[in-house]
Amino acid sequence: MTETLFTGISQLVTPSPGPQRGAAMRELTVIENAALLVRDGVIAWVGPAGEALAATEPYDLGGVAVVPGLVDPHTHAVWAGDRLADFEARSVGVPYERILAGGGGIRSSIRATAQASVEELSALARPRLTALQQSGATTTEIKSGYGLDFEAELRMLRAIRALGRGFSVVPTLLIHIPPTEGREAYVRGVCETLIPEVAAGQLATAVDVFCEVEAFSVEETRQIFTAAHAHGLRLKLHADQFHALGGTELACGVGALSVDHLEASGTPQIAALAASGTVATILPGVTLHLGLPAAPGRALIDAGAAVAVGTDLNPGSAPLFSTQLALALAVRLNGLTPAEALTAATVNAAAALGLRDRGALSVGLRADFLALRGPDWRELPYALGMNPVRDVFVEGVKP
Repeated sequence: MTETLFTGISQLVTPSPGPQRGAAMRELTVIENAALLVRDGVIAWVGPAGEALAATEPYDLGGVAVVPGLVDPHTHAVWAGDRLADFEARSVGVPYERILAGGGGIRSSIRATAQASVEELSALARPRLTALQQSGATTTEIKSGYGLDFEAELRMLRAIRALGRGFSVVPTLLIHIPPTEGREAYVRGVCETLIPEVAAGQLATAVDVFCEVEAFSVEETRQIFTAAHAHGLRLKLHADQFHALGGTELACGVGALSVDHLEASGTPQIAALAASGTVATILPGVTLHLGLPAAPGRALIDAGAAVAVGTDLNPGSAPLFSTQLALALAVRLNGLTPAEALTAATVNAAAALGLRDRGALSVGLRADFLALRGPDWRELPYALGMNPVRDVFVEGVKP
């Protein structure tokens, strides 16, 4: 048994366990001059330092604030190639359709990723995950989706599994965009071949679908969801990024873990999320990078929904390598309060991945936490461009 008592905590700040909805997202527990006892990677006690019992290994954090480790519930951190030419073209007003026609856009990421080996993909992703971790992410979801052909998708998932030997990652099979020809056969192959193989090899815990005008229809999404559920995989959805097609309502109706993006969500979609157990994941990095309208984070919380926040780290629409910055942007762009943003990036982000063992600093949960650089936890949502995270602890130790 290993046991460490962390002291020198000016403020210990945490939401309650389990996803928090609506006004409850603002209700944080704040303990001044606190201590945290970790036993075998799990929180054994938390409270005022004056009430702490002696431990075999005391650890003085030096008078800084402590918050739960951040959970990034939506990334595409495995890819090959780059989209720098796309970025430059967009900056001078070239429409995305012309970029695609010239061989750029998401199809260029698909080509480069399909040519890379498992080892190359994991090597490319490792510094991205390191950056996320240094910004406070103690758990990171990673999607496939740049493979298109099934063997490339499987290589992406195997690369994610390899990354799990150095990072706490959650793998998701993303059915991202359809092929230019043979769409019906592709969806059938996803349902009858790809999903069963992924489930049998335990290469993913969930299946995500991009439901959009340029991607998959609501009916195609329903077919893929049915196959995923039949093989014991959880459900997630990209929806309402550009158009509200009904995907959000479908996902809420079938008990999906989360619906992500939501920039085009209106009153019906907000109501569906508020009435369901599905987490609404907002991605402010996309708003910043592409200039899209911001997802209605304020309206979702006011309606009673559980809101999470993620980076959407990817080469095309969100080259955002800081989970802390995503949290901070959610305050500026999506209307969240600092307390709501912390809840969204911790316990609600964990719920968006189906994880109930982390995201809060409560007895019995994983001891994933951050020691900040200063004594006030509000530096975390306040700082832009300076990393307020000094130390990251995963299961009570520095990774």
